[in-house]
Amino acid sequence: MKNFQFYNPVRILFGKGQIAALTAQIPAGAKVLITYGGGSIKQNGVYDQVKAALADFDTVEFGGIEANPHYETLLRAVELGRAEQATFLLAVGGGSVLDGTKFIAAAIPFEGAEPWDILAGKAKVASAVPFGAVLTLPATGSEMNSGAVITRVSTQEKLAFSSPLTFPKFSVLDPETCFTLPPRQIANGIADAFTHVLEQYLTYPINTPLQDRLAEAVLLTLIEEGPKVLENPTDYDAMANFMWSATNALNGTLAAGVVTDWSTHYVAHELTALHGIDHARTLAIVLPSMLRYRQAGKLEKLVQYGQRVWNITAGTDEERAEATVQATVDFFERLDIKTRLSDYDVGPDTIRQIVQRFTERGVKDLGERQDMQIADVEKILTLAL
Repeated sequence: MKNFQFYNPVRILFGKGQIAALTAQIPAGAKVLITYGGGSIKQNGVYDQVKAALADFDTVEFGGIEANPHYETLLRAVELGRAEQATFLLAVGGGSVLDGTKFIAAAIPFEGAEPWDILAGKAKVASAVPFGAVLTLPATGSEMNSGAVITRVSTQEKLAFSSPLTFPKFSVLDPETCFTLPPRQIANGIADAFTHVLEQYLTYPINTPLQDRLAEAVLLTLIEEGPKVLENPTDYDAMANFMWSATNALNGTLAAGVVTDWSTHYVAHELTALHGIDHARTLAIVLPSMLRYRQAGKLEKLVQYGQRVWNITAGTDEERAEATVQATVDFFERLDIKTRLSDYDVGPDTIRQIVQRFTERGVKDLGERQDMQIADVEKILTLAL
């Protein structure tokens, strides 16, 4: 096991009716900027619950944060937060709203000329406005981590940042807020959480049996509970299990002391940036080809994953690894998520464009062994056509 420091200060308020409890989590006298997405919270009752909980606070609102939140949109929220002198932010929505709010929190006090520098790695987060969250879509784990991914439309870039200052102070996870989610968003959430686990688990063994079994527990729970939620989104118990699984998929626990990958995410972000494909669906496109191309380096963990999660025990190690990848593909397909670039009308031109962008950025040494180069990315994407 690798040396590690584990830090996660997020308070979780889990269960039905917990939105009302957020009142006690916000400092008295705070001026609260409420952030949200397309407005579904005003149709499903969540907005009314939030406003009731904030009845004693001075509030201002910013809506319209997109899926794959746009930098350009978030800058308007930053301007509003500064003008209104907001002292606390409350994100109400899914991972995109939470990610966007993390950036807003860091950008409001940012003193540099260009807040994009936070994402481009040119500036560290020196301070951030405190914020909390009301989660309405299980998927990204953003409710219990400090990371965010932001898209700059003008340059078709999608970059990530993280800071110890951008953990939520609290997150409300009420499964009932998710009862009206459409099937596509539920399926995306399942696939997103599933891939988050695999990025931290499917590397190579370093004798971390607890972390391995924690990861496998999340995977098995998503496999069991995901279809139940798709079939009946108002099944409280199934939604609760899905919601907590997605949170645990990326709250730092699974990554403690292990070797992680994240190259699937790094490559998949380009497909969203260039074509606007749902994040989870880009992961489902890239992951199978990534695992097949890198089978040799991941063989032991692929075999373990296949045996413990999919009950694949017959054949040589290589045959079991391939059967395991195919089982993963079949799972995505059962969620009605297609796994080939051609399913999204994406062809070789896009691969060439990604190669060019990576070349310009000087991308190198991806993956858990830092041995994956741009030429490998090109081959992996070609396998995904």
